[in-house]
Amino acid sequence: MSSPTLAAPTGYYARHIFFCLNERKNGEDSCALHNAQEGFDRCKAKVKEQGLSGPGKVRVNKAGCLDRCAGGPVAVVYPEAVWYTFVDSEDIDEIVESHLKNGQVVERLLLPPNVGR
Repeated sequence: MSSPTLAAPTGYYARHIFFCLNERKNGEDSCALHNAQEGFDRCKAKVKEQGLSGPGKVRVNKAGCLDRCAGGPVAVVYPEAVWYTFVDSEDIDEIVESHLKNGQVVERLLLPPNVGR
């Protein structure tokens, strides 16, 4: 008797984007000092506006420190583990349209791999 073949599990969301909203109290640089909240708010609104939110689609989440403050503000998209930095609402719009909607990485906004805390 053969064993049944199991399909690969699917996640509840197709993609997750996490925005670091951490603010350091000790005077060190942090994402909160670089308009991270505005980026999060813009992304959440654009994802909802385009009908990309919900099960099987995209989830926009707040995160504490992601330990890459030197490149702040930062966001990371999973399951691809693509790290972004952004400056303004146009950058967020491009991440939503290109990556979250169409699965295309926005090369110009990639956080260099050697940027850490």
